[in-house]
Order: sequence, then C-alpha cells, then structure tokens
Amino acid sequence: MTDFALARRNMVEGQLRPNRVTNVALLEAISALPREQFLPEAARAVAYADDDVPLGNGRFLMEPMVLARLVQALQPRETDRALVVASGRGYGAAVLSRLVNSVVAVESDAGLAGAAEQTLKALGITNVKQKVGPMEQGAVDGAPYDVILVEGAVRQVPEAVVGQLTQGGRMATIVAGPPGALGVAQLFLKEHHGQASGRPLFDAGTPALPGFAPSARFTF
Repeated sequence: MTDFALARRNMVEGQLRPNRVTNVALLEAISALPREQFLPEAARAVAYADDDVPLGNGRFLMEPMVLARLVQALQPRETDRALVVASGRGYGAAVLSRLVNSVVAVESDAGLAGAAEQTLKALGITNVKQKVGPMEQGAVDGAPYDVILVEGAVRQVPEAVVGQLTQGGRMATIVAGPPGALGVAQLFLKEHHGQASGRPLFDAGTPALPGFAPSARFTF
C-alpha cells in the first residue's frame, strides 16, 4: 500500500523545493492537501509522480512542480478573489483556497466538476464555488478576479478570461508550443490602462486543453 504522506513529503522536498518553489504558505498548502484524493482510484498510486496524471477524456492533473510554480507566480494574497479555469477534479482550486479569500472554479466536463465538488466537500473546503460551463469563457458573473489560474496549456490565451481580471490582476497559464515543442509558462499582468502584458517564466510540456484553439483565419 502506498504511503501517501511520505510520497507527499518526498514530492515537496524532491520536486518543488529544488525547482524554485519557495513560497512558505504555498508549500504548507501543498503539504496539507491529499493530492491522491483528487484523482480516480486507479490513478492514485502515481499522484505524486513528477508528471501529468491522466484524468480521462484527454484531461490531466498538472505536474506538481508546474502547478506550484504557476501558483507561486500569481503571488496570491489572503484578500484575493481567484478564478481557476479548467479546474478538473479540483486540486488547483483546493491549493488556492488555502491562500486566498475565495475561489471560483470553472470546468466544462460535468463529471470532473462533480468529482471536484465531492472531494472539496469531503475535505471541508468551503470557499470554492464550482461552476460547469465553457472554460474559455471563464466565469463572468463572479468577475473581476485578482488572480486567475488556467490549469493546463492553451493554444491561445482567451481574451474573455483576461478581461475578467481586476486592474493589477495576475493570470498564469501555459501557452502551448507547436507540435513536438514545449510550451511556455507565462504570467500576465493587467495594467492600469486595461491591457494585459505577459512575460515568460519557464518551459513546460503540459498537455493542451480542449476548447482553446486559435480562431480560424481565412487565407487567399
């Protein structure tokens, strides 16, 4: 039987700390959360592997180091309102729930969203509101948000989601590369004039999410 507590400590000490994850509150949140409970029973043995874990239907739970560095880049504060896009079975939302005031999680797959709600309830996490809907549209009824985490790689950053940031708000995601190439983690900051500027953080091989393809363009 897997010793999940030991596996979690090994993940923190062997994957996160050596890869520039230094935020104390974030490390405490990850250390406290049973990541295995956010996975299907058959996948729990690999919950703490340094890889993306399949959730079914082409979806994945992000590699621990990649997710942790994205959350750290957001510099979440206790007063922040957060949005998690493509929240899957709820792990990223659960991590953020320990660092911010409230979280809205949007997921297009009703099965994943339902599993997330059950796990969050079982763990006593009450400041996450789960929504089912098109991920690329975010959750406008709860906007604006101080921080937005996109829990996967996107081929194109959706303007609708960026538009839901507060002035000075931060969004972190992986921008997928061309086939066969790594994607790039990026942090976007919404400036006071309403525009968002991005900067690269690190390379990541995170699988691309469905529904975020670039708009088709006509060629002549």
